[in-house]
Parts: sequence; C-alpha cells; structure tokens
Amino acid sequence: MTSQASNLRGIAFMVLATGFFSLNDALMKLATVGLPPFEVLCLRGVMASLWALPVILLTGNGKQVRHVFDKWVLIRNGFELFAVLCFVVALANMPIADVTALGQIAPMLLLLGVALLYRDRIGVPRMVLIALGFLGALLVAQPGAHGVSVYAVLGILCAVGSAARDIAGRKVSAAIPTLVVVFGTLLTVMAGAGVATLLFERFVMPDTWHLLLLAGSGFLLGLGHLFIFMSYRTGATAVVAPFYYMFAIWAVGTGAFIFGTLPNALALAGIALILVSGITIVLMDERRRRLAVELDPVA
Repeated sequence: MTSQASNLRGIAFMVLATGFFSLNDALMKLATVGLPPFEVLCLRGVMASLWALPVILLTGNGKQVRHVFDKWVLIRNGFELFAVLCFVVALANMPIADVTALGQIAPMLLLLGVALLYRDRIGVPRMVLIALGFLGALLVAQPGAHGVSVYAVLGILCAVGSAARDIAGRKVSAAIPTLVVVFGTLLTVMAGAGVATLLFERFVMPDTWHLLLLAGSGFLLGLGHLFIFMSYRTGATAVVAPFYYMFAIWAVGTGAFIFGTLPNALALAGIALILVSGITIVLMDERRRRLAVELDPVA
C-alpha cells in the first residue's frame, strides 16, 4: 500500500520531471536559432550522454551497458529516434506549446495500437475520449485552405513514433535496468541525428552560447528521466500518471515567458481537450484495474 506522503512525493517528482523536460525543449528551441535542428539534436545527445555516463557507472550498471544492443531495446529506441527527429524539426518551426500538445496524443495512439495488436477491448467511453483528444489535436494543428502545416504533421508523427516506442518497450526485458535503456536511447538519438545532419544539413560550427544551451539541455533531459523514474517508483502509478499531462501546462508557460508567445483561442481549446481526455482515460483505466482486482483478488 502506497502512503499518502509517498504519493505526494511521486506527484512532486512528476511535476518536476515534466518541468525539466519542457525547459530542455525550450533550450533546444533557442539553440535552433543559428543551428540546424538535426545538428542541435546530435549535439544535445553528446552532452546528455556525457552527463549520463557517470550516473551509469556510479549506480553499478556499467556491466549492463551491453544491453543497449538488445533487439527490443534497439527497436524501441529506433522508434524514439523517429519521434525525436520529427519533434525537433517541428519544435524549431512551431510554438513550443502547440508541438508539445500534439505529442500528448501519444498515449491515445498507444491505446489504439495495443487494441489492434493484442485484441484489447477499448470500449465506447474510451473511444469517445480518444476522439475528443484527436479533435483537440486538430484544433491545435488548425488545418487551413492549404491543409495542415507540414510541421503540425511532424508533431503528430512524433506522437505516432512515441506510441510505437511504448508498444515496443513492452517487449524489453524487465531484467534490463531502466537507466541502461535510457542511456541506449541517448546514444541511438545522438547517432541517428548525426547521420541526419550529414545527409540533410550543412554543419554549422556552434559558438559558446549554443554549447552552453545544449549542455543545459542535456543536463535537464537527464534530470527529467531521473525524476520521472523516481515518480513511478515513489507514488502509485494511478496517482502520478495524470500529472504527466503537466507537460502541456509547462509548455504554455515556457512559451509565454521565454518566447513571448501564447497559443490562440482555438489552440488553447485543443490543448484543454487533450488534457481532459487524456487524464480521464488514465483515471478510467485505474478504476477498471481496481474493479478487476476486487472481483479476482487472487489475480
């Protein structure tokens, strides 16, 4: 039984994690002013890996690093690479709150993907909520006479890649430490972004300001992964999971205070729909899980 104090700590860790991730995105967006997006992603990966390696060694996971080449870890991280490549280009060209909100439909896509692959019944209420989430994404993307912006499409593809990553992540052995999987993610994204830089961009020599931004971004990324890990370890999943949607709130705040931009009324309505539908799905799933335990306590 998780105590109330533990749940409150778990919530605090989740709020901090989403805040660190959002600040990481903000620093990356600042770095794309003057540097190509794939180069930014590659250099951020270098910085984050340099921060992460001592943590891997200090936690005694050095001998486990070989598992970054595990088949399912590579597949999971391949989908993560696809998602992040789409995200960084969208981030460089869209308001941070909008691209973050589009990424928040990933859990809904995950539900659909699991239902298709594993014949998991979704039910009418969750289908309605998923539809509301997609409607919210349309309000954020705001297709016009010429269709949806290519950058909004990239934001949606980021959500697709994230959902595929989480489906593949179910196959990763529980014996492989989480920190090792995260380290493998950093290496995969760094290498993939490096290849994308060579193929599609002209390398620009970063100045001291860019390097400081990316060092800070890599550090915040590591903190985000650490605190989200601590959140699920400390508090009950059902209690802390809805606070993952704080991502969108943080993104609106960083967009306003750092970039001086706010989503328009339609986009704000879309963000609200995504938040409400996503949080409600999480709460419904927990209620269903509790009912299942009460009906079959042996299971």
